[in-house]
Amino acid sequence: MAGRNTYKEDEVLETPFDYHHLLRAGVYIKPYSKKMIVAMILSGLGGIFGLFMPMITQQALDVAVPNKDMKLLYILCVAMLAVFLLSVLFITFRSKIMIKVSQSIIYDIRKDVFEHLQRLPFQYYDDRPHGKILIRVVNYVNSVSDMLSNGLINIILEIINLLFIVVFMFLVDVKLAIVVVCGVPILAVFMMWIKSKQRRAWQQVSNKNSNLNAYLQENIVGSRITQIFAREDENAEIFAELSNRCRKAWMWAVRYSSMVWPGIDTISVLVRACIYIFALIVFANGNYTVGTILAMTSYAARFWQPIMNLGNIFNNFINNIAYLERIFETLDEPVTVKDCDGAGELAPVKGEVTFENVTFAYEEGKNVLRNVSFSVKPGESVALVGPTGAGKSTIVSLISRFYNVDHGRILIDGQDISKVTLKSLRSQMGIMLQDSFIFSGTIKDNILYGKLDATDEEIMEASKTVCADPFIQKMPGGYETEVKERGNLLSQGQKQLISFARTLISDPKILVLDEATSSIDVQTERALQKGLDAMLVGRTSFIIAHRLSTIKNCDKIMYIDDGGIIECGNHNELMEQKGAYYHLYTSQMDDIA
Repeated sequence: MAGRNTYKEDEVLETPFDYHHLLRAGVYIKPYSKKMIVAMILSGLGGIFGLFMPMITQQALDVAVPNKDMKLLYILCVAMLAVFLLSVLFITFRSKIMIKVSQSIIYDIRKDVFEHLQRLPFQYYDDRPHGKILIRVVNYVNSVSDMLSNGLINIILEIINLLFIVVFMFLVDVKLAIVVVCGVPILAVFMMWIKSKQRRAWQQVSNKNSNLNAYLQENIVGSRITQIFAREDENAEIFAELSNRCRKAWMWAVRYSSMVWPGIDTISVLVRACIYIFALIVFANGNYTVGTILAMTSYAARFWQPIMNLGNIFNNFINNIAYLERIFETLDEPVTVKDCDGAGELAPVKGEVTFENVTFAYEEGKNVLRNVSFSVKPGESVALVGPTGAGKSTIVSLISRFYNVDHGRILIDGQDISKVTLKSLRSQMGIMLQDSFIFSGTIKDNILYGKLDATDEEIMEASKTVCADPFIQKMPGGYETEVKERGNLLSQGQKQLISFARTLISDPKILVLDEATSSIDVQTERALQKGLDAMLVGRTSFIIAHRLSTIKNCDKIMYIDDGGIIECGNHNELMEQKGAYYHLYTSQMDDIA
């Protein structure tokens, strides 16, 4: 998808839907095909038993009642009750089976979509509002599951049911059966006309709902900012506009969907009227009994019922096809950052990092880095400084291979990181970002994210090293304290300290600190610095920090600007040069003074 997609923009399908998507969806149906066949047989039996009821009625009206044969009438009543109960019984069992199948299909699709989303590169999430991604995993999967389970079975069943009804009609009377069947071409023309209009209308509903969901999710996350800047009224107006667009799109789509059932019902009524006209006037030879006419009208109503059901199923298919397209569009999103063919395991890292003429751009033609080359020895600490947007975070993201380089290569201990598995690379790296994300769960769970088999002693030791243990011990449940989504019970500084512990416990060989102490107060930072100094020993580290006082002791400082490295050296060397770093450092010290 080119460019950034926002809540204001409709998502555009890159390819039109074709019915090969339904064949592709067969992979989710196949594991449950046996259960679906059993359910289909049960439904078929229930439908067949139900078809005997008009014949029983005909016999009662034309034979038992005129001849006052009470014994036959009782037998016919018992038979009608029996076929009704058997029909209900079979359909009930079928419903139970299909509920389980439907939920299993939901599970399988949602699992595949989520697992694929886990592997997609950062670029995918950079370009899309998270609300538009969320709606695909939850709402769209729910919508298509019934189509893939009950929908496909019902199509087969209704066609079989229709064939049986036709047979029974011709057994009752051939001429009147032909009258009923003549209504089918009229229906075919009607359905072909409405098909294309429905699909386009429901695609618009999908687009507008996606936009609304994206804006809603964005505002829930940013609710504090909304209130800080008193944006409630403006946001409410935007939400009202998006909601209105959803309403209009829905009403437009429903306009066509609501035409399907009345259209079929109108044709059905006309056909039944024709039965009376032809039986009593056109074919008026005195051979048509009341029982025959009632049986034929009953079969005619039943004949149009499966057609109406097929119309509803078709209607449902049209409604959900747009959702199925969105799901497959997500599954087809290429995993651009992945293990290459024949990728090997990255050997235990010593920590040498080399950039060889690396060029990278988030958007084609707008290079963030141009032919960047440098080498870092094992155990060295490197600080990256420079103006905002110069490419500091980009460099550390490329080392972790969150993005692929456009040109050049990155080596760790002489191994090209594009030729090793992502797991073996990232498992030996520790990355602390400025945005310290905290998952819902306990504080202990969040620290364990760095090493799932860590002991309680290791957790406490890591927390003590980064000065997180004191405030954790003061919390009501200590390490077992539950924190809500994004850690909203914690201060930003506490989140960063927990993230430090999470990173440290993984014992990384290469450490990346991207503005990792930005939300920690000066007093805590000073205490933390001792732990960080111990943490950096024996590890290659890349540190991005705006407070230059925190990186004075780094082995190497690289000033990044204009797509490359402007200056490189230790603090004293760069101060002597009186270049870009000197001016940045002195201006910051003046501000502090």
